[in-house]
Amino acid sequence: MVAPKKVAASFYQEVYSMVKKIPKGKVTTYGTIAVLLGKPRAARAVGYALNALKKNESVSVPWQRVINAQGQISFKGDAIRAGLQKQILVGEKIKFDANDTIDLKKFAWNPKGLL
Repeated sequence: MVAPKKVAASFYQEVYSMVKKIPKGKVTTYGTIAVLLGKPRAARAVGYALNALKKNESVSVPWQRVINAQGQISFKGDAIRAGLQKQILVGEKIKFDANDTIDLKKFAWNPKGLL
């Protein structure tokens, strides 16, 4: 039997590899990443993986390009990181509406037509 920490570490690496494929100027959802990895019920775990990124890793993994299914940033209780995420996305020419929502029909990275 595999130890849970090894499973989590392996899954996190899968998440990071998939997120690195999201092109600049596009976003996707936690759920889409989970589905693409063959684990459709693991959207929350995708969020945990991205939250676990160390500062030096977050430069090579474009974590900011992953948002929730409503097209919004999901850093509950972390206004600084949410503000940083929005700032980076705006710098990538992604537009937010008055409700801080991104139009997923326009900006979604959707390699398999999932959104």
